Amino acid sequence: MIHLRRAWFRFFFIFAVSSLAGCQTPVGVTRVDSETVHHQLTRNVLSSGTISPYSDNVLHVLDLTDEYYDNPQMALQTLHDFLLTSDHRASYAAFALAELSFLYAKKTNQPSYYLASALYAYVYLFPEHSGVAPNSFDPRVRMAADLYNRSLTLGFIAKDRSSMHLQPGAYPLPFGTLQVELPDDRLQWENRRLTNFIPVAELEVRGLQNRYRQAGIGVSLAADQVRLGPEEGLQIGQGKMPVTAFMRLPNLTQQLRKGSIRGDWELYNAYDHKTVRINGQDVPLEIESTSALAASLAESPVWERELKGFFSGDSLSDLSGRLGALEPYRPGRIPVVFVHGTASGPGRWADMVNDLIVDSSIYDRFQFWFFTYDTGNPILYSAALLRESLQKIVGHLEQKYQDPVLQSIVVIGHSQGGLLTRLTAIDTGNAFWDAVSNQPLEDMKVSDQTRDLLKRSLFITSLPFVKRLVFIATPHHGSYVAGSWAAHQLAKFVKLPGQVMSGITDLMTLKLDTLKLNIQGLRLGSVSAMEPGSPLMKALAPIPLAPGTSGHSIIAVQDDGPLENGTDGVVAYRSAHLEGMESELIVHSGHSCQSNTHTIQEVRRILLLHAKTLCETHTVCR
Repeated sequence: MIHLRRAWFRFFFIFAVSSLAGCQTPVGVTRVDSETVHHQLTRNVLSSGTISPYSDNVLHVLDLTDEYYDNPQMALQTLHDFLLTSDHRASYAAFALAELSFLYAKKTNQPSYYLASALYAYVYLFPEHSGVAPNSFDPRVRMAADLYNRSLTLGFIAKDRSSMHLQPGAYPLPFGTLQVELPDDRLQWENRRLTNFIPVAELEVRGLQNRYRQAGIGVSLAADQVRLGPEEGLQIGQGKMPVTAFMRLPNLTQQLRKGSIRGDWELYNAYDHKTVRINGQDVPLEIESTSALAASLAESPVWERELKGFFSGDSLSDLSGRLGALEPYRPGRIPVVFVHGTASGPGRWADMVNDLIVDSSIYDRFQFWFFTYDTGNPILYSAALLRESLQKIVGHLEQKYQDPVLQSIVVIGHSQGGLLTRLTAIDTGNAFWDAVSNQPLEDMKVSDQTRDLLKRSLFITSLPFVKRLVFIATPHHGSYVAGSWAAHQLAKFVKLPGQVMSGITDLMTLKLDTLKLNIQGLRLGSVSAMEPGSPLMKALAPIPLAPGTSGHSIIAVQDDGPLENGTDGVVAYRSAHLEGMESELIVHSGHSCQSNTHTIQEVRRILLLHAKTLCETHTVCR
């Protein structure tokens, strides 16, 4: 009976175990959604705060899982010793060390482990034996690059996290010392010294439509520029420069065995360098120009002077500073001059510049200049300043570089800026003067200063080096908004330049029959000049572009109705349309359409066309 009970018990036990096993085997799979599986496979310390399956595997294989969580320093030392064995296959441990050191540094806030993480990532990415180089499709390659970049940032970041310390010195490591070298001349660029390096990985960009990043190696930074001497020609902005800091670590595995590591900081500006040479290979640099551009504009006075430049006619007293650029002149790259509109400034071109500057087909062929002017001033006066600024800088650069591309400049203008743009490439003869007086200018009884002002403003000769114009939402026949009551009220507060006011006073002393216009009742500001039917609009409309100059129109229209009745809210299509243009593109937008993606792509198309034409006709190619 007892044996029978024992047999029954054994049968019941085996049956129960078999039943449970039928529900779930010790090894198997469970169907879940693909996003869950992808997250499990791609998680890492940077994206989720937990280590990747790759590092998990290394800990398990080396029986270090429990030790890492109980005594992480000892586990990291054990793994470090394993890495330095003579077996080159042990290099797979380098990635695990980089990730595990980063996690430990993050938990303990110890910079030495961030630096260790960067060193291990470097070992994994750039092994000294080519036969063990990682597969470029291995996800760990990108993770390791990010670990190197972030670890260097956090290893050298200031306590307030506002900047990164780039300087020579000795820094502790968990297993030795890192001696960092940085010669002083590497902090200089042209006639600038670079300082205050802001890590852009910790910046959130606002106000720009797109954020561009070239993934690669190195720490992407936005650096301040301190001028070391006078500018030559172009006024280079004092904004942030996009640079990449790369620490070169030669023969790193050998150095790790000694415990004394030497690293060399190298600085590369994004304008000139896209790659770095490592172990005989060109490796992309981590570059982000968008953040540097946004940081520059965030601290720039360009926004403050938009309205100031409308109401105050003397905010810029001379030609210096009117024509600026983001970088020094680059021989061989065609200048493109941007001219902003009324109550506006160079910052309004930010989206267009942000999109174009990352396009190598554009950046390798062109450089961008920006003209600044007081937008409430008389249009002909501002146009004279634009022409004179261009003549001055082109003359200076031509003498210095003898660069043929200086004879094929592109000028792009928005709104009122389009009118100034047009006035660089027309020959007026006596057309403007005949609208003012029947008497020759030489016979006018005015001061030499007034005569010179009238000559500069009213007798216009096209600039021979301006070869292509782009008009964006330009009121060639006037703006109906300029004729409104509100516009007239605002125009009353515009203060004209002293030189213009002096000329008006001088003209008022003339006999009444000397001038066709009533000077006493004449409104000379830009708003009045842009009224439909104004003397300027009537005189300017029929004048064609100078021979050899190509023109393109980009016209904004808000509604979907008949094109001839269209408007952008400020300028009607009929006013923006200009006969004889090489192309005309309609974009559905309001008046401020410089950031419209179709506007930007059309400008890109026109620039590439210009480069192609220049290459074919003048054999000037890049």
